[in-house]
Amino acid sequence: MPLEKIFGGRKEIDEGDFLEIDHEATPNIDAIPIKIAHINDYGDVDMVQKFLREGNIVFAKIKTLKEKDMSELKRAIERLRKTVIALNGDIAGVDENFIVATPSFARIDRTATEPL
Repeated sequence: MPLEKIFGGRKEIDEGDFLEIDHEATPNIDAIPIKIAHINDYGDVDMVQKFLREGNIVFAKIKTLKEKDMSELKRAIERLRKTVIALNGDIAGVDENFIVATPSFARIDRTATEPL
C-alpha cells in the first residue's frame, strides 16, 4: 500500500515507548479571575472599579454607552484609566466596542498579530 511506504508499515510498540505522567505532580495553579461587564451608562464604572480592586481582570462591553453618549463614554474611560493607574494595572481598547482592564499582576500585550 502507498501509505505503508510513507509511514514505514506496521511497527511493534514497546512499553518503553511511553512515559507515564503523574497528574498529581503538576502544580496547583489558581485560576485567574476574568469578569465580564457591560458599561451601559456612567454609573456602571463603579462595578468595574470594584472588580479591579478585588483583583479581577475585566473585559467590558462599551458599545451601548458609545452609541448613546460619546462624552459619557470618554468620562467613563478616563475614570477607569485613573483607577487602573492607581492600581498599577493596565487598560486597552479591544476592537471598537470592548475594553480590557487589569490589576497589577497582569499586563496587556499590544503587539500586533496576524488574524486567525
